Amino acid sequence: MQAASAESLDERRFRDALGAFPTGVAIVTAAADSGERLGMTVSSFNSVSLSPPLVLFSLARRAHSFAAWCRTRHYAVNILSRDQEQLSNRFARALGDKWADTVAIDGATGAPLLPNALAAFECAAHARHDGGDHAIFVGRVVALHLSAQRHEPLIFFGGRYRRLDTGFQDPLPQGASMFEGW
Repeated sequence: MQAASAESLDERRFRDALGAFPTGVAIVTAAADSGERLGMTVSSFNSVSLSPPLVLFSLARRAHSFAAWCRTRHYAVNILSRDQEQLSNRFARALGDKWADTVAIDGATGAPLLPNALAAFECAAHARHDGGDHAIFVGRVVALHLSAQRHEPLIFFGGRYRRLDTGFQDPLPQGASMFEGW
C-alpha cells in the first residue's frame, strides 16, 4: 500500500478513500433566530455518548448558512429512508428554497422535523469544535422520535446512493485491485 504524507496528500484521492466508508444520510434542521428554517444534508452524523446522550455532525465553514448554524441553540437530525433520496438532493444544494413543498412538524425544541424520517434526534447545542475546514457540532439529545414504519435507510457509498441489498456488489473500478500495493 502506497503511503502519502499529509503535505503531499492528494485531496481527490483522499475523498475517494473516504468514499470507501458507507454512511447513512441525514438532514439537519433548525429554526434560525430570524425564524427562517435552516436545513442541510449531511453524511457526517455520528453518536458520541450514551450518557449523556450526545451526537455530532460537521459543517463546512464555507457554507452559506454557517454563521446562522453557529447561533442555533436547538436543531434536529432527521435520518433518511431510501424513499427520501429526492429530499436529500434538495437539501444538499447550497442555496435555493429547500423548504418549498416540504411539510415539516415543529418539534418540542422548535426545530423542524421531517415526516417519514426513520428517526429524528432533537438536540440542544452542547459544544462546537474546530475540525479544520469544518466545524464539529455536538448536540445533547433532548427528544427522540422513531418511525413506526421499518424502511431501508438511505445509504451513501462511493460517491452515490446505494441500496443495502444490491448496492455493494458493484465491481471495483477498472485497474483497481483489492490488495494492490500491499
